[in-house]
Amino acid sequence: MANMKQQIKRYKNDNKKRAKNASYKSALKTAIKNVLAAVENGNKDEAVKAYSVAASKLDASVTKGIHHRNYASRQKSRLAKLVNSI
Repeated sequence: MANMKQQIKRYKNDNKKRAKNASYKSALKTAIKNVLAAVENGNKDEAVKAYSVAASKLDASVTKGIHHRNYASRQKSRLAKLVNSI
């Protein structure tokens, strides 16, 4: 454990940020899984709606600094390709 005041503060803040980032990442993974499930079922309308939600969450994660913009762009491209293949 840290023994200086600033180190203790950083430790606390890092734990809070880690928990928050984990929550965002989990929600994003769920949104992506929803797109994949809709594509697998062949439901175009549901897939388009799920893609919209997933793309929005990806953009938000980039804005919040959780993911790199290239990661988000790559994921959106892959998901769009799948949705358009239906």
